[in-house]
Amino acid sequence: MAKVLVSDPIDQVGIDILSQVAQVDVKTGLPPEELVKIIPEYDAMMLRSGTRVTKEIIAAGTQLKIIGRAGVGVDNIDVPAATRQGIVVVNSPEGNTIAAAEHALAMMLSLSRHIPEANQSVKNNKWERKRFIGAEIYKKTLGVVGLGKIGSHVANVAKSMGMKLLAYDPFISKERADQLGCTLVDLDLLFAESDYITLHIPKTPETTHLINKEALGKMKPTARIINCARGGTIDEDALAEAIAEGKIAGAALDVFEEEPLGESKLRNYDNIILTPHLGASTAEAQVNVAVDVAEQIRDVLLGLPARSAVNIPGLTPDVMEKMRPYLQLAETLGNLVGQLAGGRIERLTVRLQGELASTKGQPIVVASIKGLLSQALRERVNYVNAAIEAKERGVRIIETRDASIRDYSGSLHLSAQGSLGEHSVTGALLSDGEIRITDVDGFPINVPPSNYMLFTVHRDMPGIIGKIGSLLGSFNVNIASMQVGRKIVRGDAVMALSLDDPLPEGLLTEITKVSGIRDAYTVKL
Repeated sequence: MAKVLVSDPIDQVGIDILSQVAQVDVKTGLPPEELVKIIPEYDAMMLRSGTRVTKEIIAAGTQLKIIGRAGVGVDNIDVPAATRQGIVVVNSPEGNTIAAAEHALAMMLSLSRHIPEANQSVKNNKWERKRFIGAEIYKKTLGVVGLGKIGSHVANVAKSMGMKLLAYDPFISKERADQLGCTLVDLDLLFAESDYITLHIPKTPETTHLINKEALGKMKPTARIINCARGGTIDEDALAEAIAEGKIAGAALDVFEEEPLGESKLRNYDNIILTPHLGASTAEAQVNVAVDVAEQIRDVLLGLPARSAVNIPGLTPDVMEKMRPYLQLAETLGNLVGQLAGGRIERLTVRLQGELASTKGQPIVVASIKGLLSQALRERVNYVNAAIEAKERGVRIIETRDASIRDYSGSLHLSAQGSLGEHSVTGALLSDGEIRITDVDGFPINVPPSNYMLFTVHRDMPGIIGKIGSLLGSFNVNIASMQVGRKIVRGDAVMALSLDDPLPEGLLTEITKVSGIRDAYTVKL
């Protein structure tokens, strides 16, 4: 009989499901060295955020078929190590969707009607009806930043309550926003016109302190902010200052830059509601994630596929070992073309060329979609949900094959239609397994991908390359490699630069001012 180790507290309903097909041992709070000792005897492992599943634990788990995380994040699991060992890693990406959305709505209503302060007032033997005059949300404008599953549910409920909906999400198509009753706008307009602003975005370098002093200055004095998504997306000092000066009417926060919340000016104001990261803390959500993950572990132990694997499901280690370089190529090219075409992608075409045309196409297509959506969804997109996420965002996926193209033994061509127009990239694997970007928008090049890249479209004329190099040097940006591709002499050309450093703020604008430069794009891979 299979054996399952439950290493963190899990709702009993999850344990009951696992007990149908396996012996379940609940051993919580074990130190890493103890886990390494006992894990060889187990076929599956179920945990929450308390257990760190390191590569040493995974290496010792010679019988492991699946690791299940009862929650969304898998940052406490070494997923690459599990993938190399052929272990499926699953999570519950939707188990707390409703709980988080409802908490955001509850915070918005509590903020509007002064419920926390009014409750405390009555408990202090006061009756201050005039002090707690509230505001209705009916016919007010709600600005939703991020239209993922949680943001979409908030929008649906708010619409039914009579609110007007604005939304900012650079990765959602207009058609999907229309389905939700949202008008897509830029951030400045959303900040300026919204009576309520609710955040449903991950914390990334781009979203860190998205709500800062400048953004707060664009809002109505009657605006209220709700954040039940990620701490760090709001500059908390700037928010406290805006509240103190009456620049906005209030805020409700469930997440913070540092948790637990330490000394903070946010505690000083009645019109700021603070809760201790309760977004997923409902009895139903705890049951949902336990059931979701337990069912997936049960299915895998019975030889069935998992529905929410964060690594590649259904591929044996030997097949996965052969395909891994092509999957990495597809993810890289998907990420690149997504950034070139702009976040709001309408269509992705995946063309398998040369020898690649005869391989199993689905994993490569899915890897391309995963790369395409990685800027929007970060760790939330995986090989199982990528196609579903693309469909929900209105992205049309087209797969084609052309075995006659023999520029390399096998190459992959992606084209995407997005908010910045249509762009295409081609890439291939060299004999040593290295990835090469071989074409951008029809211009032949040959460069390896790097963390930071700069692409320019320019006139093929003397002096431009030197000007760009000098400009980058003046900002202390080091060039690792450079390639220029052109179709005809003195026509248009594409320059691809691999950089050691990200571009400082304002440098891209300076580059576009150089005579002969038609356009410029920065990419982070």
